[in-house]
Amino acid sequence: MRFPARRDILLGLGAGSALALAGCGGKDTAGVQSGAARVEAAKTLRIGLEGTYPPFNFQGADGQLTGFDVEFGKALAEQMKVKPEFVAAPFAGLLGALESGRTDVVINQITITPERAAKYDFSKPYTVSGILIIVPRGKTGITGPADLAGKKVGVGLGTHYEQWLRQNQPKADVRTYDDDPTKYQDLRAGRIDAVLNDRLVAADFLKTAPDLIAAGPPFAPQSQGVVMKRDPALKVLVDEAIDALRANGRLAAISQKWFGLDVTR
Repeated sequence: MRFPARRDILLGLGAGSALALAGCGGKDTAGVQSGAARVEAAKTLRIGLEGTYPPFNFQGADGQLTGFDVEFGKALAEQMKVKPEFVAAPFAGLLGALESGRTDVVINQITITPERAAKYDFSKPYTVSGILIIVPRGKTGITGPADLAGKKVGVGLGTHYEQWLRQNQPKADVRTYDDDPTKYQDLRAGRIDAVLNDRLVAADFLKTAPDLIAAGPPFAPQSQGVVMKRDPALKVLVDEAIDALRANGRLAAISQKWFGLDVTR
């Protein structure tokens, strides 16, 4: 997909948005270049991600970033006729990097929640998942969310899993982590009782972790999208690219490669 003409983007946004953008010449009210204008000018899409979150984004044996989100990000940029530029940061710093202008988007399985949607623009969902509880093999007493009361539960700092746990199981002892490996180390060492994570991440991880198991079925269905600062023009570009990747089968093919099924719907 080529970038739509500036006039076409403005017409698609409605009269109010069009006038606001036209009046500032592609810049916001603070005089900062908009995301869409920067991407168009630089022909690069700066993508924020952790780089330590397999199978979505991680360093392969060759030291290069790989994973579902990485391949999706590359396909998205290619569809937008720009080059991808990946910027790695801890999960808790990803949205800060976006707000400061160091990245244009975040592609890191960010769950679409009302709280986040009130502050940021999200693309159309590109994956659909749920939450899974992971415990050491042989551990008893945890088979579902209700059993997490009074238990030490590891979650990623600032993630949807932390938010869900605090809101839905206030009696749990919440332990937050900046990365996945450390919380699994603590789980194996008995310093925590369980870990909450994405069902897709967990399914891939458990293939090579015979000492850990899923405790019960996934719950709390959730959708993930590409995150942007408020930028209607950039959202149009990203959504149109996702639509094209669905239509040509590339999005489903990337999913089949990493999960053996289509997790994008």
